[in-house]
Amino acid sequence: MNEEEIESTLITCDQDGVRLDAYIGSMMSGVSRNYVQKLIEAGDVLLNNQTCKVKKTLLKKGDAIEVILPALETLDVLAEDIPLDIVYEDADLMIVNKPQGMVVHPAPGNYTGTLVNALMFQAERLSSINGVIRPGIVHRIDKDTSGLLMIAKNDHAHEWLAAQLKAKTTIREYVAIVNGVLSKDHGTIDAPLARHASDRKKIAIVNTGRHAITHYEVLERYKYHTLIKCTLETGRTHQIRVHMASIGYPILGDPIYGVKSERVKHTGQALHAKKIGFIHPTTKELVTFDSEVPEYFKVLVKKCQGLA
Repeated sequence: MNEEEIESTLITCDQDGVRLDAYIGSMMSGVSRNYVQKLIEAGDVLLNNQTCKVKKTLLKKGDAIEVILPALETLDVLAEDIPLDIVYEDADLMIVNKPQGMVVHPAPGNYTGTLVNALMFQAERLSSINGVIRPGIVHRIDKDTSGLLMIAKNDHAHEWLAAQLKAKTTIREYVAIVNGVLSKDHGTIDAPLARHASDRKKIAIVNTGRHAITHYEVLERYKYHTLIKCTLETGRTHQIRVHMASIGYPILGDPIYGVKSERVKHTGQALHAKKIGFIHPTTKELVTFDSEVPEYFKVLVKKCQGLA
């Protein structure tokens, strides 16, 4: 493997007594613990500049860890015949309704079964701006968030759509079920977001973080839950999930920011990207797309209603 084929990630341990594999997994987003263990066993993890092949090694605060990964750009993404709900398609773009549980693009330890693998099979052409690992991907939603995504089929469309996201002119509306009954009919959460200082899988409200604004509106109230609409001004990682949890109304089923004991059991957050709108790259007209909430979401609404 030559220098161009190697990507190295440096991590400094900030706690004592944590296992090497567990700590790397918590610090590197999108990397599974199983994949980390394989890297350790292959000698691709250095601890204080020495190869360490013992995954159970207990770390000390200040330990220097180097993780060697193959550069994503050198990997081949396989086209897979995975059914997709394509809401709209033309020469420039696709609007895809992603199911809950599907990862948007491949990442270390998770190279198959993603939306990109499905797109490689379905589309004759995708934009190349984000490289071979993320062709056509203009923006993302979490694995367990369902809903609409813009997919660019050429570089001009990609740049056009990305510019609107940056300018905050796209329309992005979500529906969610939150724990607790909101007293206000609507509100705005304006709180900056950044990666959590000690848990790299989490996003937190940090004064020095990136600007983030979420508007919410109550659609229905139940005995213990509330159905809401969220409109984004910005699109930060985990934005709705962190913002709603910060005011005491976490998303139902959220495994990271939710409550440990819930009256309605569900795996994955009850969050659906329902509507999206933007100026079309060729026609220069405003186009909007709406989606029906998926079956899992309807079931959860009925369960919440049944608790009354």
